[in-house]
Amino acid sequence: MRDPVDKLSAMAIFARVVERGSFSAVAREMQISQPTISKVVKALETELGGKLIARSTRQLSLTDEGLRYYAECRQILAAVDAAEHSFQSGKERIAGHLRIGSSVSFGRLQIAPRLAEFLKRYPDIDIDLQLNDQNQDLIREGLDVTFRIGELNDSGLIARQIGITHRVTVAAPDYLRQHGQPQSPAELSAHNCLQFNLLNSQNLWVFENNNKRHEVRIKGSAQSNNSEAIREMVLGGLGIALSPVWLFSEDLKAGRVTAILSDYVAQSLPIHAVSPANRRQSARVKAFVDYMSQALDAAPELKPVR
Repeated sequence: MRDPVDKLSAMAIFARVVERGSFSAVAREMQISQPTISKVVKALETELGGKLIARSTRQLSLTDEGLRYYAECRQILAAVDAAEHSFQSGKERIAGHLRIGSSVSFGRLQIAPRLAEFLKRYPDIDIDLQLNDQNQDLIREGLDVTFRIGELNDSGLIARQIGITHRVTVAAPDYLRQHGQPQSPAELSAHNCLQFNLLNSQNLWVFENNNKRHEVRIKGSAQSNNSEAIREMVLGGLGIALSPVWLFSEDLKAGRVTAILSDYVAQSLPIHAVSPANRRQSARVKAFVDYMSQALDAAPELKPVR
């Protein structure tokens, strides 16, 4: 493996095997055979004179040498990526492949509709948008950046707050006719409240009124890890939800749902753009994060309900 191009290719394949945790997953991703992937990694190990990956029937794990080599590979591949996209007037050209992660609802409603304008500005970028309601492992999934709503628990990431998700308490008119409309947060305890269960405080709803904090432990007959499923439950008249304004903006305008507790401000959630700490942030990532930050700031559907 004396050819430097072959070495870089082998390093890239090895890095993806580490990130995906599977030879077959990388083979499918790169549209080549699994034996070819295995052969490349084996040749790399022979060249280096030691094992990088400890193979077992159940999973792949890195040796100590493999862990160190992977970290170096990521730095080298990032540098090569920047160099091959060239520099203009001392600045990196905004081009290349951009792999973005997001929750399903936020990605579908807030990211996907804005991609056309972004790609019009930067036609040399191509985008792979990966949607998942579980917090994605950026390294394993090979994500350049992902968008997360709520407080971050992982301090080993590079995070930039790019917006705020204001939330609104909503219910369908049919539900309110049958069960009455709560006039204060405390009255929610007597209602069927629908939980989005990926938040740390899923059953604790927090409001503020006249600088006074109101907390209520809610309960209900249904919950989900998908916010659009919660929306469908609300539209079906099942119960009350505390959800992002942008999820119900069209329904509020059309009268399909009613905003309640308007005298109380629901606790908002930050929106972060998150990148791996051990990966250099490219110009295309920065351009996309800047673009999304500006777009979200101007979006009427992200403003508080008055």
